[in-house]
Amino acid sequence: MEQIIKDTTANPAPLGLFGFGMTTILLNIHNAGFFELNAMIMGMGIFFGGLQQVIAGIMEWKKGNGFAMAAFTSYGFFWISLVALWLLPLAGVTKPDGASMGFYLGLWGLFTLAFFIGTLNGNTIGKLIFGSLVVLFALLSVASFTGNENIHTIAGYEGILCGLFAFYEAAAIIINEKSGKQVLPL
Repeated sequence: MEQIIKDTTANPAPLGLFGFGMTTILLNIHNAGFFELNAMIMGMGIFFGGLQQVIAGIMEWKKGNGFAMAAFTSYGFFWISLVALWLLPLAGVTKPDGASMGFYLGLWGLFTLAFFIGTLNGNTIGKLIFGSLVVLFALLSVASFTGNENIHTIAGYEGILCGLFAFYEAAAIIINEKSGKQVLPL
């Protein structure tokens, strides 16, 4: 006799999406030139964008959602690794140069392209998040390789948009679930 178990655990996607979206918005406000890189961005990167997304990814694993598990845990550790790249030079480790950051960001862009392809049969907002993230990593990679501040600034504005897409999806999931109907389309 087959037994069916109903999953009554909460949807962890808004947790991870808010962590990604809000941290991405704040970093890219910096990239657009509005303020210096500071402890606020690093704190968000370690805890809200980093640790929170890793937790959301583990929760997605428990729900059997391999795509969200891989995305949230990977981008959570992206944020933690990025903050480490900023802080490790204070401990005497060589600071990354433009070429090494270009390769780092470019590889993350390639990684994100695989996720973008995975969204092509999904909802529109998922395509917008991952598609804009591919563009963001490409722009940041080119800016790192070339040292071109104009490209870096453009990347900042594009990154704000990417973060807003993730924020929107998180808000839509919460609002739609609490309303019991689709208030915000996905």
